[in-house]
Amino acid sequence: MKKIKDRAALKTAIKRRKKAVYEPVKPAQQLGFVHNNVDCIGCRACEIACKDKNGLPPGPRFRRVQYVEGGTYPDVFAYKVNVSCNHCAEPACLPTCPTGAIWKRADNGIVDIDSTLCIGCRRCEAACPYGAPQWDPEAQIVKKCNLCIDELEAGRKPYCVMACMMRVLDVGPIDLLRLNEYATKAIAPHEAPVDAVKNFADPKLTHPSIVFVPHSKGRVDK
Repeated sequence: MKKIKDRAALKTAIKRRKKAVYEPVKPAQQLGFVHNNVDCIGCRACEIACKDKNGLPPGPRFRRVQYVEGGTYPDVFAYKVNVSCNHCAEPACLPTCPTGAIWKRADNGIVDIDSTLCIGCRRCEAACPYGAPQWDPEAQIVKKCNLCIDELEAGRKPYCVMACMMRVLDVGPIDLLRLNEYATKAIAPHEAPVDAVKNFADPKLTHPSIVFVPHSKGRVDK
């Protein structure tokens, strides 16, 4: 690391530095995802639909299906955890963007991105604890899920949700999803969704807008 000899100049530079604190947007309504870890069969139709919708080359995946396996025969288990951008209440990616390419929508809480403003510094990629921002090696910019905002505005659901043949993935107001008061086939009437499962970063970091119906081996709330 370079050592600065002129300490007076260094003090002046530190004093000159502008300190700004990002105040998270509080949307009128916060949309979020629900994923049923138990009934997901891992077909990855959601991943393919997302790549098709967004014209992604090999490599970047806005939506990712993770396979979790464990145990010892005959007591073995397997389940899937399906995540994309979680459109956090306090997104870590947003304040790191030096160009303002990332912003949070005030009406529905979606963390959107204008990738044409991206300069490829990849700070957002490093800041997100969920790996949501994706580097496009061909375009040399970062892209991410915007919850198919154009589909929502047209009265339809995101491509990933529409492609789910098991109906284990859905989107809706996150406060209602947490209480299981939103009409969705992803949660049975007797099930209580949770905010996190094993290998999912601590929700206290950014307050992600996603809930899960957890597999018994994936629970972290007990």
